[in-house]
Amino acid sequence: MPLSTLTGPETGERGFPQLLRTWRQKRRLSQLDLALSAGVSQRHLSYLESGRAKPSRNMILQLSETLEVPLRERNDWLTAAGFAPAFRARPLDDPQMAQVMGAVRMMLANHEPFPAVALDRAWNIRMSNAPFDMLAAMIGADVWARVGGAERNLMRLFFHPGGIRPFVENWSSVAPLLWHRAQREAEALGGQEMKEVLSELGQYQDDETLWAAEDAALVPVLPLVIAKDGARISLFTVIATFGTAQDVTADELRIESLFPADEATEMLFREAAGT
Repeated sequence: MPLSTLTGPETGERGFPQLLRTWRQKRRLSQLDLALSAGVSQRHLSYLESGRAKPSRNMILQLSETLEVPLRERNDWLTAAGFAPAFRARPLDDPQMAQVMGAVRMMLANHEPFPAVALDRAWNIRMSNAPFDMLAAMIGADVWARVGGAERNLMRLFFHPGGIRPFVENWSSVAPLLWHRAQREAEALGGQEMKEVLSELGQYQDDETLWAAEDAALVPVLPLVIAKDGARISLFTVIATFGTAQDVTADELRIESLFPADEATEMLFREAAGT
């Protein structure tokens, strides 16, 4: 493959060479590993990372696909290299998002009488079903106002002082795992919004939450146990995503379905729904 040399390497934190190198390191791949996986020469990859060669549009898409870079960041790669973005970020009410939103509504409705939400990559709640809204209302009708933020945000619900913590029986076990999951997602998905949320909420957390889980039982899944007004609810989460998303908004949607971890919790939600 011919190499198109530049007059000098690209500079700046968001230049293409830096973006490529950062994401390769995030995926813990050597230049040789990435070159073999992407079907390019290690020499050419080295030239791209150093800024000595300019990538083609197809090369950018090929490398970002190999590195499983989220669509929003693939657009950043293209822009940094002087190309137009390839992927649109349609609002949820865009007519072309009707199929996606229909699927989300179906998943949330079919999961009733148990709670489920659709989240973006910053854990803002984009859609929720009635059982989830009932669960949030148990914490207080004003809970979203107490935790603040422009959006209903699941991280704020858990980690803001006005949120759910006083009612979580197994906080020392579940909170560190949830916090570390958010950190991993922020890194893996390039989520600047989530990093900002974590930075803001970090000031309220103790060392046990930030660094180590305590008393975590060795079970397949660790439930979240909430106790409020005599009710005790035990739930665990299953996450679903769109595997072939070609839109930034769809690519970033996560469906979190909460399942009862014991018979008492199952009966509570079924009775509340009259089923």
